[in-house]
Amino acid sequence: MKIIMISLDTLRAKRLGCYGYELSTSPYIDQIAKQGVLFEQAFASDIPTEVAHTSIFTGKVGLSTGVVSHGAQTTYLQKEYDWLPTIMRKSGFTTAAVDNLYHLKEWFARGYQYYINTIGQTRWIDGKTVNALAKPWIREHKDEDFFLFLHYWDPHTPYLPPKQYVPQFYQQGRDPYDKANKSMTPAFNHPAYPFFKYHHFDLLGDITDANYVSALYDAEIRYLDDIIKELDDFLIQQGIKDDTMLILFGDHGESLTEHDIYWDHCGLYEATVHVPIIIRWPGVVKEGLRIKQLVQHVDLMPTILDALNIELPKGIDGKSLWPIIEGKANNVHSEIYLSECAWQASRGIRTDRYKYIETYDPGPFTRPAFELYDLLTDPNEETNLAELLPDKIDSFKRKLTAWIHCKLGEREDPMKLVLREEGLPFRKRIEKVLSQYDLTWDEWKANPQRDKIDKHVKENRFLQK
Repeated sequence: MKIIMISLDTLRAKRLGCYGYELSTSPYIDQIAKQGVLFEQAFASDIPTEVAHTSIFTGKVGLSTGVVSHGAQTTYLQKEYDWLPTIMRKSGFTTAAVDNLYHLKEWFARGYQYYINTIGQTRWIDGKTVNALAKPWIREHKDEDFFLFLHYWDPHTPYLPPKQYVPQFYQQGRDPYDKANKSMTPAFNHPAYPFFKYHHFDLLGDITDANYVSALYDAEIRYLDDIIKELDDFLIQQGIKDDTMLILFGDHGESLTEHDIYWDHCGLYEATVHVPIIIRWPGVVKEGLRIKQLVQHVDLMPTILDALNIELPKGIDGKSLWPIIEGKANNVHSEIYLSECAWQASRGIRTDRYKYIETYDPGPFTRPAFELYDLLTDPNEETNLAELLPDKIDSFKRKLTAWIHCKLGEREDPMKLVLREEGLPFRKRIEKVLSQYDLTWDEWKANPQRDKIDKHVKENRFLQK
C-alpha cells in the first residue's frame, strides 16, 4: 500500500477543466479526476501556505493549534499535536517528503524518515526538480508500504512557465508589452507593489497587459499538468499505480486581479479559498465520483487514517470523508470557517449559499468591516449585502463569535496576539522595502505611486555607473 499526497501550491479550483474551466489547462489532472473522486466544494479553512499545510497535517484548524498566521515569527506548533507523517511512520509506513516547507517552519519536517529538500538558488521551484528527486526514491522504495508527500510550486508567483506553454492561453497577435495598454496600472500603483516588484513584476519584464500575466498563470498550470503526467507515467512504469492512493489538493487558490488582489493568494474570497481535492485509489474509490457537499483541508488527515483503519486522534476538527465517498452519509459540514493572517487579517464563514467575512486589519487593501455575499446569485462576490441584510450579518457575527469561543476556551486568540506583538507579516515585508526609499507605511499607503520607487531605482543605477 502506497500513499502519495501532492500539494499543488496556489492552484485555483476554477482554473481546472474538471472544475469547469473552458481552457485546456489540465487535461491529465482531469483524467485523474475521472479515475477517482472529485470534491466540488472543497475549501482551505486557513490560508495561505504555512497555515494551510499545518491544518492539513494536524487535522485541526488554526484556532485549535494556534497556527493562524503565515510568516509570524512567534508562531510555533507544539510537539504534542498529532502529525500525519508521524502517525504514518508509527503505523509501519516508510515516510518521505520532497518539499521545502521546512524553511518556513521546522515542524514541516517532523515524522519523515527521508526529507528531500528542494530549496535552490531561486525563490521558485520547477516541477521537474521535484520529479527528478521523487522518482529515484519511489524506485528504491516501491516494494514497501510508504507515505510520500510531494510539493509542487509551479502556479505560484513568479509565473515563469516554459515559453512554449504560453501561446495557447494568450490571444495571437496581441502584444503584452504594448505601451498603450494601461491594464497593469492598478497593480503597479497598489500598496502591495513594493513586494511584488521584486518577487514578480521585475522577473516578467516590462509587461503592460494584465491579461498576459493571467495567461502565464494558466500556462503554469498546463506545465504542472504535464509534470503530474510524468510522475503518473512513472508509477505505471514501476507497476505501483494500482496499489497507490493518490491525493491531489491545492493549499489555496489565487486571485487574478479580483477584489483588488493582483496575482496573489489573500482574501477569503472563492478565488483563494475554493481549492481542488481529488482522490484516486484504483479498485477502492469509485471512478467518476463527484461530491457536492462542503469539505475542507482538515478532512484529509482523518480520511487517510480511516481508509487504513488507523485510529483517529482525539479532538481533531476534520472528519473522515469515507462515509460520503461510500454513499453512507449525506453531509460532512454545514459550514466552513475561514481564516487568514498574512497580507490582511480576517475570518469568515462559507455555507452552501452565503459567504460572510469580518476584517480586523485590511493591510494594504481597502476593506469594509463586514462583507456578505449570496453565492447563488453572485458567485463572483461582487455585491456586498452587509447593509441590506443586517439581521443576517448579526446572525453570522454571533455564529463566528461562538465558534471562536468554542475553539479557544480560555486561551488568547492567536490572531490578536500576532497583530499585537508583530503586526501583519506581509506589512512588515513591505515596510522593509519602503525603508530603502525613506518612505513610511502610512505615507506609501496614502499615495502608492510606482514612480516613487522606480525613480529611486533608476537614480541609484545611474550613480552606480
